[in-house]
Amino acid sequence: MLVLRDTLCGALRIAQDSLPFIGELIQMRDDERVWEGATERLLHNFGLALLVPEMHYADVAAWVDSTSLGNRLVYYRVRAGVVADQRALAPNALARKLSIKPESPFYAWIDAEMGRRFDHACCDTLDQFRREKRAVTRNGQIKAAGERHEKDDRHRLDDRSRYVLGWSNQAKIAALAKQERDLTTRVQAIRTTIQFLKNEVNGQNQVLGHWQQLAMFDDFNAVDWMPLVSEIDTLEREQQALAASSDMLRTLQLQFAELSAAQEKTEEQWSAVKTSHAKTGEKLEQATLGLADCATLQQATPEDARAWYFPRLESLREQALGQHTLTVESCDNREKDFRDFLQTHIDTEDKKIARLRDAIIGAMQNYTRAWPLDSREVDVSIDAAGEFKKMLAALESDDLPRFAVRFKELLNENTIREIAGFQSQLKRERETIRERIVTINGSLHQIDYNPNRYIALEAETNIDADLRDFQQDLRSCTEGALTGSADEEYSEAKFLQVKRIIERFRGREGSAEMDRRWTRKVTDVRNWFVFSASERWREDDREHEHYTDAGGKSGGQKEKLAYTVLAASLAYQFGLEWGVTRSRSFRFVVIDEAFGRGSDDSARYGLELFKRMNLQLLIVTPLQKIHIVEPYVAGLGFVHSEEGRLSKLRYLSIDEYHAERAARVA
Repeated sequence: MLVLRDTLCGALRIAQDSLPFIGELIQMRDDERVWEGATERLLHNFGLALLVPEMHYADVAAWVDSTSLGNRLVYYRVRAGVVADQRALAPNALARKLSIKPESPFYAWIDAEMGRRFDHACCDTLDQFRREKRAVTRNGQIKAAGERHEKDDRHRLDDRSRYVLGWSNQAKIAALAKQERDLTTRVQAIRTTIQFLKNEVNGQNQVLGHWQQLAMFDDFNAVDWMPLVSEIDTLEREQQALAASSDMLRTLQLQFAELSAAQEKTEEQWSAVKTSHAKTGEKLEQATLGLADCATLQQATPEDARAWYFPRLESLREQALGQHTLTVESCDNREKDFRDFLQTHIDTEDKKIARLRDAIIGAMQNYTRAWPLDSREVDVSIDAAGEFKKMLAALESDDLPRFAVRFKELLNENTIREIAGFQSQLKRERETIRERIVTINGSLHQIDYNPNRYIALEAETNIDADLRDFQQDLRSCTEGALTGSADEEYSEAKFLQVKRIIERFRGREGSAEMDRRWTRKVTDVRNWFVFSASERWREDDREHEHYTDAGGKSGGQKEKLAYTVLAASLAYQFGLEWGVTRSRSFRFVVIDEAFGRGSDDSARYGLELFKRMNLQLLIVTPLQKIHIVEPYVAGLGFVHSEEGRLSKLRYLSIDEYHAERAARVA
C-alpha cells in the first residue's frame, strides 16, 4: 500500500503527508494496550484507507479510474467544514480507547467516523458481550449490528507485523526485523543441510562413475600399472649409468647443441639479407621507371608553361606539404597530396565566384522587379553589368535619396499616423467588447440557468479571411513607420499599402457595392468575434453544454436561453449591483408581449430572473397570460379599444383584482 501511495503521489505531484492512511493518525491509548490486538483486527481495513482532501479529490479520482492498480484501494473524500461528532459514547466504547493525532487536519472527520462506526462495547465477559448490540472481546470476537458475529484467527492476535495503527511505526519495524532475523536463521540452516546433502550425492556419483569405468575391463592385467612403472624406472637408471660413465659423450652433446644454434642464427641472417636485397632491387626498378616517366612528361611540357607554373608550384609546395622531405618512395603520395591541395583551393575559389555571381544576379533581379519600367530592356546576367552600372550612375546624379527622405517624412506625419490612430480606435472597441463580456458573465454567474449550472458567454476571434487580411494590412502599414527609420521600405511600399486600403474604403470602380459591404464588415468590430454560450457546472466550472446557436433546441429552451442572456445584459446596461435591494440605479423595463407565444414555464423563469434583479416591470401581455404574471406584479391595467379608435384604461391593484375575480366566481 505504501508503494501504491508513492506511485499516486509521484504521478500527481502531491506530498505524501497530504494523503495519509487513517492508521497513521490513530493509536491506542497507553492505558488500554490490552485491547490492542482486538482493535487492530476490527480497524485493520479502516486503517488501510487513504484520506483525500477536497482540493485533491478530482485528480485522485481521475488517476485511480484510469490506472490498473494491481491491488485493492479504499479512499475517503474529506470535504471542508466537517465538525467533530458530538454524540455521546458509552464509557467502554472502543472509540474511547483510541487517540487521534491532535495536529492532523483530518481530526474532525476521523472523530466523526470513529464515533459512528466503532462504538463497539469492549466486553470483559461473554455475558456482557451477549447483551450488547455491537461489541468486541479481547480475543477478537466481533459482534456487529444485525446479529452478525465474526472471529478471524487466520493470523495471531499479537502479530505486530500486521498492525497498522499508530502515529509511529517503530514497534512494527522491530517486529518485522525480528521476523526477518528468525527467517534468515532458518533459511541459513536449511541451506547448510541442502549443501551437505548435495556433497553426499556428488561423492556417491563419483564412486558410481569409478565402478562404471572398471566394469569396462574383463582382465585385471589391463589395469595393473605396477609392472609398467617398474620397467620405466629400470630404463631410466640404465640411461643415467651410461651418461655418468662417458665424458666424451657429454662433450659431443654440448658441441652439437652450440653448432645447431649457430647454424640457425646464420640461416636467419641470410634470409633477412636476401629479402632486403630483393626489396631494394624492386625499389630501384620502380624509381628508374618513375624517373623516365617524369623526364618524358617534363619534355612534353612547353617551355613557357614551365616558366609560368613551376615557380608558382614551388612557392605553394611548403603550404601544401609542410616541411616534409621528399624521397623516391614518397613522391607518389606527395604528388597526390599536392593535387588534392590544388583541387581544394580551386573549388574554394570557384564557390566564392559562384556566390558573388549569385549575389550580383539576385541584386539585379530585385532591381528589375522593383523598377520594371526602367529595366525592361536590360537582361539579368553578368554580361549586362555595364548597363546596370550606367543606371547606377544616373540614379546617383539625380540625387533621389534626398526626395525619398522627404517623402517618408510626409508619409509618417500624415497618412500613416492617421492609419495608426484608426487602428488604435478599432483595438479600443475590441477591448471594450471583451470587457463587456466579462461584466455580463459576472451577472450570468449569479443566475442558475439549471440546477447547479450557470451560463457564460464566450467571444472567440473570428478567423474570417477578409477580417484577418484587413488586420494584417493595418499592421503592415504601421509596422516601424513611427520609429523614425529612414529605410527605403517605408517610402513607396508603405504608400502603396495605405493607398490600397483607402481605395477599398472609397469604393473601387466596378466594385463599389462589394467594397461597401467589405467596409461595413471589417470596420464593425463586433464582426471580429464569434459569440457563443457555455453552460457550466458551479462545482468545478466544467462545461456541460456549448451553444453556438439555438438550433436543435426546443422552444422553451430557446426562450430560457434568451431570457438568461437578456437578464445579464440588463444588469450590465443599467449598472445593477447583484444582490443590492436598495439602489439609486434606473430599473424600469417595458416587456411588450414577450410571453404571448412562449411556454408558461419559460415565462415564469424569465419573471423570476427579473424579480431577483429587483427590476420595475411594465408588462404588456394578452389576457390568457394573466395567471402567469399575477405573482410578480402589484397592479393590473386593462386596456380596451372600441373599433380601434378610442382606448380606455382601467387600473386595479392586485388585491382589488383578486377580490373582483372572487366575487364574479361566487
